[in-house]
Amino acid sequence: MTPLSFGTVSPRRPARIVSVALLIAAALAGCATPTAQQPRTASDQTDNDRRASVRMELAGGYFARGQYETALDEVKQALAAKPDLPEAINLRSLIFAAMGEYALAEDGFKQVLARDRGNADTLHNYGWFLCQRQRYAEAYQQFDAALALPTYRTPGRTWLAWGVCEAREGRLVPAQQRLTKAFELEPGNPTVALNLGEVLYRQGEYERARFYARRVNTNVEQANAASLWLELRIERRIGNMANMEDLGQQMRRKYPQATETQALNSGRFDE
Repeated sequence: MTPLSFGTVSPRRPARIVSVALLIAAALAGCATPTAQQPRTASDQTDNDRRASVRMELAGGYFARGQYETALDEVKQALAAKPDLPEAINLRSLIFAAMGEYALAEDGFKQVLARDRGNADTLHNYGWFLCQRQRYAEAYQQFDAALALPTYRTPGRTWLAWGVCEAREGRLVPAQQRLTKAFELEPGNPTVALNLGEVLYRQGEYERARFYARRVNTNVEQANAASLWLELRIERRIGNMANMEDLGQQMRRKYPQATETQALNSGRFDE
């Protein structure tokens, strides 16, 4: 998963967030079937169940690749097989949001929650939608409601979303608290580590920030332009010019077209 990253965070200038990765994570996690009284097995599925499941899997894949219209068509077919399927309405709302159809997106989230206020996936996704719309207080209410559910299986992603949202609003101290909770639950998640490192960097806690940046960058499969850029800026603040130069060379070699590399080449270290 591509980690999220922030630009300058202040109350007057909200952070720029590469939010697609988190939105996709929310969508795919949101496709999980809510906990039933008894586990369902293959023999319990009807033909319509199976058709809807296949269409939802396809829709999630298309959505992750940014093929929104195709994803929407697959969701429509899932709903044709299973009308009012919460997971399908949830994903459809995320697709609408990605397409800029915000009213339709919100209507879908509200439709699911009107029937089941305990749908944690929808609470999470609706909260993230509201965050994207800069309706922060409303977003936090949804995140809090999701985390209050004792059966919620993936609280780490909601702590992450909440922390990202707080940082976007310029509230760095509570953002750090939320992201620390996310890290405690998912210490191997590079998205959490990178966002926590970014928030610490913005607060001037460079040594602590470097710990999280390096935690990502020492894993070749996890490191990317955003994580290298964070560590480079930390090294610049600390004064480690040799490490800074090495990281810059890696960025230019591996990610020459990345936004972060262009910022490096222009000397824009703290936009």
